[in-house]
Amino acid sequence: MTKISKTVDVLSKLRGRSLDELRVRGRQFLQTRAELHGISKLDRIPSDEQFRNLLSLELPLEEFGEALLQHFVSRKTPNFFGAFQEPETARQELRQRFAPNEAVVVQKSERIAAGHFDLLGLKDVDFGTPINWHLEPIAGTIAPAVHWSRIDYLDTNLTGDKKITWELNRHQYFATLGRAYWFTNDERYAETFASHLQSWIDQNPPKLGINWASSLEVGYRAISWLWAINFFQRSDALTPALFVQLLKLLYLHALHLESYLSTYFSPNTHLTGEALGLFYLGILLPEFNEAGRWRETGESILLAELDRHVLADGVYFEQSSYYHRYTVEIYLHLLLLLEANQQPVSEKLKQKLIALLDHLLYITRPDGTSPLFGDDDGGKLVMLDERPLDDFRSALATAAVLFKRADYKYVAEEATEESFWLLGPRRFQEFDGLASQSPSDTSRDFPAGGYYVMRDGWSKSDNYMLIDCGPLGGLKCGHAHADVLSFDLAVHGRTLLVDPGTYTYTGSKTDRDYFRSSLAHNTLTVDGESSSIPLGPFSWQSVANAKPLEWISKPNFDFFSGTHDGYLRLANPVKHRRDILFLRGEYWIVVDKIESEGIHEYTLPFHFVDSAAPQLSVEDACSVIRDRPQDDAGVEIFINSPNGELNDETSWVSRSYRQRAAAKVPTLRFRADGATQIASIIVPRKVHDANVTVRMLEAEEGRPFEIIDGQKRDLVLLGPAGVKSHQIVSDFQLAWLRFSLGSEPEKIVLLHGQRFTLAGRELRET
Repeated sequence: MTKISKTVDVLSKLRGRSLDELRVRGRQFLQTRAELHGISKLDRIPSDEQFRNLLSLELPLEEFGEALLQHFVSRKTPNFFGAFQEPETARQELRQRFAPNEAVVVQKSERIAAGHFDLLGLKDVDFGTPINWHLEPIAGTIAPAVHWSRIDYLDTNLTGDKKITWELNRHQYFATLGRAYWFTNDERYAETFASHLQSWIDQNPPKLGINWASSLEVGYRAISWLWAINFFQRSDALTPALFVQLLKLLYLHALHLESYLSTYFSPNTHLTGEALGLFYLGILLPEFNEAGRWRETGESILLAELDRHVLADGVYFEQSSYYHRYTVEIYLHLLLLLEANQQPVSEKLKQKLIALLDHLLYITRPDGTSPLFGDDDGGKLVMLDERPLDDFRSALATAAVLFKRADYKYVAEEATEESFWLLGPRRFQEFDGLASQSPSDTSRDFPAGGYYVMRDGWSKSDNYMLIDCGPLGGLKCGHAHADVLSFDLAVHGRTLLVDPGTYTYTGSKTDRDYFRSSLAHNTLTVDGESSSIPLGPFSWQSVANAKPLEWISKPNFDFFSGTHDGYLRLANPVKHRRDILFLRGEYWIVVDKIESEGIHEYTLPFHFVDSAAPQLSVEDACSVIRDRPQDDAGVEIFINSPNGELNDETSWVSRSYRQRAAAKVPTLRFRADGATQIASIIVPRKVHDANVTVRMLEAEEGRPFEIIDGQKRDLVLLGPAGVKSHQIVSDFQLAWLRFSLGSEPEKIVLLHGQRFTLAGRELRET
């Protein structure tokens, strides 16, 4: 590239940016150049004398390390999280309350000591002996030991999947070693921590290598080290010499975070995670002369970002349940550290955190897991228990105590080890005495985020559906999926139809594009296209705009209607609308309405969990999917499409980053010319329930169905302009009638119309 073209490229990137963004980026650019030329204080470890001058302590230079460590061990403030404020009581309570966890934690710690790591969705990952902190072991690549700004970590040929390398270097497994140490008092776990920390320091000089390339990773590593200090500060393995090195590196971590905040690079959980790292450093290391500035900067960013990151209904703005979980954890830690140190907590922080938690509450499935819509990176803020990564209820357990919420306790079910470490023995016991009560609402809409939850109760055997009809995401939609009008489903407590997850970011372009595609979700696709088209791993070429049309929630039913413009971009445009009627305690009727003036190929997939074994058949003009295990709840799905063919297909489900399992995806494929309508009736079944029968009925206009389940007989009437037959005249677009005995309907639901007559008698909704 010539100098002129480089200049043009730079100028084009600057166009449209604010003066503040230009100022911030310019300062970061100059700081990077200073590091590259060796004229920055950020790229070197200070001597003991220089370091002493950075502290507000009067310590002798001789035996400086011993004096510094003794100060930290004996100081009374600041306060860390609850368990560390009462260490002896906490150790006793830990062993009593969580005795079953000890064996698991010890086994994991033994494997860590032997060099075997469980990271993300990967098991027994080996980074070499001694550990190579720059290795990506799956691809076998070693990131170059050059200045961090010279590493293109999105280039998989250079770094492999950088998230695997970074996950190790977050050092969050130090908390696992710390928990094992508190369970057992075995010094081997403290010694493993110390040897790994020293190895990391030796291999990662300031500013060299991939482990300095992401400010978020620097922030999370700083948080892990501060947790490790509190776990191991009384162990002889944390020697004065190692402790001084650790604090010097934490000082450089703080300066790096200040200099390279993702204010305009990734102002999402990157920015809030970095701000939390700065806040941790500032409030927990007040001995540094600059600590007050770190703390103030971190807290002010976190509070300022609340309005952007948390929508009015509590949904996280990137439309990702996993990053929603990160955001909840980040703000819980902020609140807890402020309270622990008797600092004021703003009402705005409390209210926004409650809104985040309420959304987390309602999206929780009957089995306690949460759907993984949007991206999932498989990480956590701190690793304090071994619960599955799609189980977000530890946050609800902690919040139940903080906000005295009986509904949080009900859904959380039990206090977790993570809550124990955060709250400490005294506050942890408050959970036991807190009342437990199911949430006041069953179904709930989140209109700003575009999520709609349908459920018929809060027991473990209830039915549940989550529908996505929200914006693609915030910023550049980097963590979004093309999942508009998709749904996630549980029947009688058993999760069955799911969003297949994420699997990878940069490890494979093919896999990344597939897991983000519409085809990888329970929604309609047109001509093999996605509703939104990706452009690289974190951008989009084309973005679908979702439009919720209607939400009705009544005691006996819920109704949702939504559409999007994702296929209006086609040469022959297609408009897709999805209506869903949920008859509580009964079943769902999903109606996909297509408007087009040409011929298109359509695909309607049903993504089952990997443990399901659905069987396919054709019965009375309906394509039928049945998953009926002998010992668990099941489902029957009846799909009516004029020319459809139901195929037995297989794809993937990923429950965590870099983990996937083969799963069945029954898929209806059909061709249609012009406007058409497909109805899918999804019927939950208990173990001993007989099969349902669905039959099409004759009609002059519209499409009537008869659903027979034992003694119950239902009529479902669909039609853009209603239904007309020898007994029924209706202009309602959707009608449902329940007959049990005789010819009179016992229950009626009528939507979008004015008149309904049955055998000459006019009927009204019940």
